[in-house]
Amino acid sequence: MKRIIKKYIMIKLNRTEFLLKPFLKRSNYRAFYQLFTTLIPIISLWLIVSKIIYSPLLQITKGLLLIPIFFLLTLLSSRTFSLMHDCGHNSLFEKRYLNSFFGFFLGLLNGIPHKPWANDHAFHHRNNGNWEIYKGPIDILSLEDYKALSTREKLFYRISRHWLMLFPGGFFYLVIKARLGMILIIFNFIKSLIKESLIKIRKKDYMELLNIESRIKPPFSDYGDNFDELFDLIANNLIVIIGWIVMCKWLGAVFFLTFYSLILTFSAAIFICIFFIQHNYENSYASNTKNWDIVQGAINGSSNLDIPNWLNWFLADISFHSIHHLSERIPNYNLRSCHEANIHLLHKAKVLKLSDFPNCFKYILWDSQNENLIPIN
Repeated sequence: MKRIIKKYIMIKLNRTEFLLKPFLKRSNYRAFYQLFTTLIPIISLWLIVSKIIYSPLLQITKGLLLIPIFFLLTLLSSRTFSLMHDCGHNSLFEKRYLNSFFGFFLGLLNGIPHKPWANDHAFHHRNNGNWEIYKGPIDILSLEDYKALSTREKLFYRISRHWLMLFPGGFFYLVIKARLGMILIIFNFIKSLIKESLIKIRKKDYMELLNIESRIKPPFSDYGDNFDELFDLIANNLIVIIGWIVMCKWLGAVFFLTFYSLILTFSAAIFICIFFIQHNYENSYASNTKNWDIVQGAINGSSNLDIPNWLNWFLADISFHSIHHLSERIPNYNLRSCHEANIHLLHKAKVLKLSDFPNCFKYILWDSQNENLIPIN
């Protein structure tokens, strides 16, 4: 019966039925407005932080004053990530070069190399709903693979996929990952040069020396699949590290590294959480390759969030996620209008409230036989 229902829905839903084209129009004015209304508050808040740090106030008073600033900077960090995400889809600005430039710039604020991230995210969009190929943001296992684990491995899997791991995971994702990726790339590249380059030079195979793809991708990192990504990774790290040094001299190394690391940790936890619950939930479309349909992946494999408007602002309206997956070229400032224009076709799409979020973290296994996500019993 389940397979029959899926096929029936697939017949009913077609991309051409959706009104998308009018909402594809991008506006440099709206894009710059979004940048200014994000960056000016960030700069202003850091200036306030410096005033607090160097004020003669008691330490406990300084701490109390920094708490609301911390939460605002965390939310604004999530917004810069959301705007960078739009640049990665070439949808924020009218011209590709503007999206590339500002995508790189916004990546600096959170320490994310924009180009490799955007390429990796594009893979998600090409395969959303096909759980045989794309395993989600936390790489969930199939039911069969989970059953094959030992008792200790099953325990580790359950702990590593718990919602509390959003915080150490967020710290690794924004603070450590790109830095570790560059170190490993440099190490592996030098190692490869020592082992292989002399042989290729003796063979006069000079062109093969330029083929760096096999040398630049280290373990534990999805950064650096080609020269463009490698350049982005190195440039991002150099500018980010210089920026951190400047901020350490301005605000003090201990304070800045602690305060900023916490901001990045909580910010990453927010958008990793959002990304997770928008694809892992009860009855989410979770097909195999044979039965997969990209429109079904967009509508029934992407949840839409019923959250306060102020929170939607910080997330750049990514909560209208089904429409985003139907056409990633729709800029965030048109998503809400496009969603409302097509609401009559989205009655099958999942809508989640904030109270529904915790339940989503139960769905960390893919049942390939029944093509759905299931909790661990």
